Amino acid sequence: MAAPLRWTEVRVFVPQGWHELVASTMAIGPCTTVSVGNTSVGQEDPPEGFEVLRTFIPRDQDTPKLREKLRDSLTSLAQRAGVPELEALPIRFHKLPAENYAKSWKKSWKPFRVRDLVVIPPWFEGHVRPSDCVLQLQPGGAFGSGRHATTRTCLKILQERMRGSERVLDAGSGSGILSVSAALLGADSVLGFDIDDTGPTYGYQLARDNEVEEHCAFRQGGFEVLTRYDGPFGVVLANIYSDVIQAEAKNLRMRLAPDGWFAFSGCPLHNVDATRKAIVDAGLHIEEERRLGRWMTFVGGVA
Repeated sequence: MAAPLRWTEVRVFVPQGWHELVASTMAIGPCTTVSVGNTSVGQEDPPEGFEVLRTFIPRDQDTPKLREKLRDSLTSLAQRAGVPELEALPIRFHKLPAENYAKSWKKSWKPFRVRDLVVIPPWFEGHVRPSDCVLQLQPGGAFGSGRHATTRTCLKILQERMRGSERVLDAGSGSGILSVSAALLGADSVLGFDIDDTGPTYGYQLARDNEVEEHCAFRQGGFEVLTRYDGPFGVVLANIYSDVIQAEAKNLRMRLAPDGWFAFSGCPLHNVDATRKAIVDAGLHIEEERRLGRWMTFVGGVA
């Protein structure tokens, strides 16, 4: 009989509201699953205003090089995201006794609803309403939980504004949650792109899992992967860092059809003024601003 696989637990205390961004940063190499919260009363509780993120490394891959890579990724996150409160996040490594800890997070991951869109894991055995739009999501670090305020706001806006048959551009598509949701809601075609080199793989898998792969395409890279033949799009989504929205607002405007609409999210409150100005200066009209927690989402069309 083979010896049971042993794991090292990686724990990080994260300010509330930032778990999805930090989880994506922790998804390095074998750290493909990131869960939120403690699973044992014997574990150290996070300080007030923080929550615990946990991922797992097979013991034979727990090397000093990987640990240093995780530390470096978390250390640089505050600067890359422009969020001072993410500086110096403490990271702890703890060797665990033999057990399948890499799957233990399934016990606490629960389905959730955004209006009529229900996000469920593949192992879900419950019931949904006949009228629900169901998104099957394999949760994990790189996939994200789909629960972040910016994602939920965009999912709500998609349900309110999608009419069917649209061409959709998803800038910074990540795991493809918004792209696949748009296809489920009737988009004729969706093009997503992301600088993360795992983005297309996860996006296509999510599209296949939800049987909308014929409507979705994903590319790896930034705005340079778009060609002059891409567009115009009836819907342009961008759930990305606000500094990228500011830098690429004119590019996003170029891709939007004259009668189309946009939803730009991922803007922390301290960047609202600069982001709003960049959007307007690009020739776009902001019809509404939606705040959820510490995040703002801009919705509108061509000026």
